[in-house]
Amino acid sequence: MNQTEEKSLYERLGAIDGITRLVDDIVENHMSNPAVNKRFLPLKDNPEHFAEVRQHLINFLAAGSGGPEEYTGKDMLSSHRGMNISQGEYMHVIDDIMKALNKNNIDDQTQKDVLAVAYSLKGDIAGV
Repeated sequence: MNQTEEKSLYERLGAIDGITRLVDDIVENHMSNPAVNKRFLPLKDNPEHFAEVRQHLINFLAAGSGGPEEYTGKDMLSSHRGMNISQGEYMHVIDDIMKALNKNNIDDQTQKDVLAVAYSLKGDIAGV
């Protein structure tokens, strides 16, 4: 068994500190990505809501990767219903996530694991 298999996804992402850095980088990528930023830039107009969304993202990724944090937000289907997110937008978001993983020197296997999770959520996010 190699080191990647022995550690949880949460640990491989750097636990809560690493996940927080990842989320901040992902959000920054979304804000600067012209293909999806219209969905994210309005968050800057409401700092309290932005802070809440950011914390939900951190907790979602942390809890979903095996960490002790608790996610108390809506499920993916409920939180994305009616947003009419296109397949193209979804792929841009995935690209932004991958850029953040690369920036944070996350190893290839862990990136593949995150990608698998992201694709498993696609049906609850895109086109609903």
